[in-house]
Amino acid sequence: MPPQPPKPGVIPLAPLAVSDLLSGALATMGRHWKQLLGLALAAYGTAVVVFGGGLLVAFLTVGDRLKDAGQDDVPALLTAFGAVYLLGVLVMLAANAVVYASCPAVLQDAVLGRPTTIGTVWRRVRPRVGAVLGTVLLTGLIAAVPLLLMALTLVAAFVALLAAAHYDTPEFGWWVLAGALGMLLTGPVAIWLWVRFSLAPAAAVFEGHGAFAALRRSAQLVRGAWWRTFGVTLLATLMAAVTGYLIQMPFQFLAALPGAGLSDTPTDGSPDAAVVVSLLVTVLALTLVAQLVAQILTAAFPQLVTALLYVDQRIRRENLAPALAEAAAVPPPGDASGVSP
Repeated sequence: MPPQPPKPGVIPLAPLAVSDLLSGALATMGRHWKQLLGLALAAYGTAVVVFGGGLLVAFLTVGDRLKDAGQDDVPALLTAFGAVYLLGVLVMLAANAVVYASCPAVLQDAVLGRPTTIGTVWRRVRPRVGAVLGTVLLTGLIAAVPLLLMALTLVAAFVALLAAAHYDTPEFGWWVLAGALGMLLTGPVAIWLWVRFSLAPAAAVFEGHGAFAALRRSAQLVRGAWWRTFGVTLLATLMAAVTGYLIQMPFQFLAALPGAGLSDTPTDGSPDAAVVVSLLVTVLALTLVAQLVAQILTAAFPQLVTALLYVDQRIRRENLAPALAEAAAVPPPGDASGVSP
């Protein structure tokens, strides 16, 4: 029997199987859930506060126009709520960047079997958030073209149905065909590029690269392993999505229970205002908790698996295992010497 590779942390220091990648990500979440959960709560909580502040400012600015909005008020309303929507997208991207950066930062200790703290992880994450955010934005632009074409297809199909029903003209059908063909042509390219650059956040944190250098590094590591990277990432994403849905189910059930209290209404048929407010607050709180837990899981688990894929590719291509074993103070694979203290 060949000697077993050392395993100081969540993975063996050797080329990783799919089971090693998934179990390593789960073990990291189990051992370092405080660090991951703490940073995720801080990131998403800040995003909610900033978005709520922007929404409040927009309402105070144009709220008086909502009651009797006329044609002249439409541009102001669209500008205000368009700005709020853009603010929401930006703060969510920033929050996701913090979570994406925290996963490789936690793995730096999890792979070596070292304890860590939220402060230590945050000191690693803080200078790398900008680079990780850059990789997220650049890879997001890759998916923008097929998504826009998909939206064009759906809108054109809706308009075509209305036009066919009222005007008996098929001219909008060309828009549907053009959008569908464009989506079919650009979709596979976008998926290929997205997988090619999927290791960029890990490269930005582990090696301290900027956004463009991290993208180039990811392309270098994924070359020759595209299908494996795609399959493992897709599997991790599906696992996180299903688990997130299962987590939300009991919260949704609990959120539906307070609605039974509305049946106890007075004889005049109008429920008590205090009861309605308390029920709404309860439902909203349970819904937010469910969404937050599911969002943290669906954001963190695939990124942990992706970061372990980065480590695996470096072990396979660059013989990283002996360096990791030395850093963890354990003998490298094949070395029968004792473990140094």
